[in-house]
Amino acid sequence: MTTAERPVSSALFVGADLKYMIDFRAPLIAAQTARGRPVTILAAPTPDFDEGAVQRLGARFIPWPLRRTALNPIADLPALADLWRILRRERPGLVFAHAVKPVIYAMILARMAGARTRVAMIPGLGYAFGRDGGVKAGLVSMTAQAAYALATRCASLVIFQNTDDRNELLARGALSPRTATTVVDGSGVDVERFAQTPLPDGPAVFLMTARLIRDKGVHDFVEAARRVRAEAPQARFVLIGAPDANPNSVTETELEAWRREGVVEIRGQVADPRQAFADCHVFVLPSYYREGVPRTNLEALATGRAVITCDTPGCRETVRDGVNGLLVPPRDPAALAQAMLALARDPARVQAMGRASRLLCAERFELGTVTRATLSAMDRAEISQGGADA
Repeated sequence: MTTAERPVSSALFVGADLKYMIDFRAPLIAAQTARGRPVTILAAPTPDFDEGAVQRLGARFIPWPLRRTALNPIADLPALADLWRILRRERPGLVFAHAVKPVIYAMILARMAGARTRVAMIPGLGYAFGRDGGVKAGLVSMTAQAAYALATRCASLVIFQNTDDRNELLARGALSPRTATTVVDGSGVDVERFAQTPLPDGPAVFLMTARLIRDKGVHDFVEAARRVRAEAPQARFVLIGAPDANPNSVTETELEAWRREGVVEIRGQVADPRQAFADCHVFVLPSYYREGVPRTNLEALATGRAVITCDTPGCRETVRDGVNGLLVPPRDPAALAQAMLALARDPARVQAMGRASRLLCAERFELGTVTRATLSAMDRAEISQGGADA
């Protein structure tokens, strides 16, 4: 009997917030429900909660009062108590957790509750594993490291989105060499929804769309734009995104100052970024956040755009330097400006890089391919734990 034909127990998907789970894990959830597996999504509700989106996946939703950015674990006690009650009531055979806190809490409690297969997906190590930030950031990093060490030992499988993150946790002792791991190519991108589009006419337009936090390189983008404009005044720079609850978020005061300066066009948050990609020539993400594989980079690849990004974990996965884009050192707005200026002066190179981006996307990051690889890894984890019985 094949994996798809075996009777399956219920699954619990645990995430930080519902929108993120729907945006990033919907194909994986749909693949599970297509097998006849009952799936419950446990996550914090979001203002734009769409109950229909959950129903269309064949799943159900249970609100979970997790505070994504709270650093005091006492603040999470209500969420922990709820998670324990739900695990004991639902008795899922498979627990899948995504993002830092859900991975830590769900892996530990799911093992205690007797869930047979426990899968952790770590889509980047993020703020907690940054290299800068002083004493407070160091304490956060030490706490996260200890928590990951316990959580990954409770997991049947840990899925990473780049090898750098796996190696980092191994080196820090936060991942046992005995724990089963695999690496998948990010979350994938729908290459039909993000279709390749022709480059617009006119001077170079550089786009950055991201959560507006310092570690995403927002300040570096703005400073690089100033430098490029001094030599290529016709170039344009567009910034899409909104301040975040992260401790390193850009402030509204900073955004207002940039608006008044006029070097960068501040667009705020947009529901659908496809038109922004169509209107730009080059996508820029100077992130040193410890990304998994940034979805925005993949969307830029799919639409056929050259990409400038940092030579950092996750980001470097999306660029073959000099082929479909340029890699620059992190925290170096001067180097970023030189890369942007080089492409602003060479439209033919930008065109060729855009074609190479689309080919790379089809080769490695197509949504169906990535989903099947992730599902296959989960199936192997279930088989190794004795299968998924009804």
